Amino acid sequence: MILDEPTAALDPIAEYELYMSFNKIVGGKLSVYISHRLSSTRFCDSIAMFKDGRLIESGTHSELLKNGGEYSQLFEVQAQYYKEREQRAADGMEEVTAYV
Repeated sequence: MILDEPTAALDPIAEYELYMSFNKIVGGKLSVYISHRLSSTRFCDSIAMFKDGRLIESGTHSELLKNGGEYSQLFEVQAQYYKEREQRAADGMEEVTAYV
């Protein structure tokens, strides 16, 4: 099963529900999950990061963060938005709704 940006048009609740039921949806079949949003790859067994058509890193989410390479750097850039939003909420400037 190949899923290319499957959560791009979903609201946060639907996106969360997809992640929670992903294994049931694919039913143990080999699946390829393509995404530019690295936070959505956390549940994947193995992640392959490509740049200019070449594989530059691979491993689990934790391994790639620990390696400190391009995956880790891009994840931090993308996560900065969420960290800033959480800080604004903590400062009483923005309401944050979490779906856990």
